[in-house]
Amino acid sequence: MLTHPHIDPVALHLGPLSIRWYGLMYLVGFVCFLVLGHYRIRRNPQSGWNTQQLDDLLFYGVLGVILGGRLGYVLFYKPMVYLAQPLDIFKIWEGGMAFHGGFLGVLVAMWLFGRKTGRTFFQVTDFIAPLVPLGLAAGRLGNFINGELWGRVTSADAPWAMVFPLVDQLPRHPSQLYQFALEGLLLFAVLWIYSAKPRRTGQVSALFLFGYGLCRFVAEFAREPDNFLGFLALGFSMGQWLSLPMIVLGAWLWVRFSRK
Repeated sequence: MLTHPHIDPVALHLGPLSIRWYGLMYLVGFVCFLVLGHYRIRRNPQSGWNTQQLDDLLFYGVLGVILGGRLGYVLFYKPMVYLAQPLDIFKIWEGGMAFHGGFLGVLVAMWLFGRKTGRTFFQVTDFIAPLVPLGLAAGRLGNFINGELWGRVTSADAPWAMVFPLVDQLPRHPSQLYQFALEGLLLFAVLWIYSAKPRRTGQVSALFLFGYGLCRFVAEFAREPDNFLGFLALGFSMGQWLSLPMIVLGAWLWVRFSRK
């Protein structure tokens, strides 16, 4: 069996300041967003987007990710804990971010950005959708380095079986890497290729919504559910229940925009 490499979660010590790998992965995601965005603007100068707007868009997105991700974790996963200790909500350095909350936060931020620049909501989200998955991939690498969000127990004979010594000695799925491949690399390839040709407004956004929801739903079958939640109705995890509306809404929107 494979063994998870115990990597120090702190990448660099600068006196009293510690720079963690997970924080660096956020930085990698933001850099990927800028690099890919600049490339798309250069390739299509008639798109109406410029580099200043891209920088502003990133600023809005960062706020949406941080505020939405934190509030999503509080509301979706530990509402009673934080209700008892509301000041702990601000202790972001202790961990606790939820993708689905960050996703909703970004949607609100993009709506505000669209109002500011005179664009429709889907014009904004169509532009950013292909720029996002590599950032998601970087985040999953951060989870793997930290040895968190590990997978369910699997057969010891499976070639992918991995032991996470900080958890136990059981063979488990390295589910962080599955999500890295599905939500990150695969979704990026699909969206980048699909958006390379002119599409009707909203179709790229709908494909992202459907694609991420489906990839996350599938990957969750290999991921150990949060121990304070366990399995919910129908044996699904919280991540799967939050992904189902994304799948349904994404498919409905894609069909709707295709018929326009």
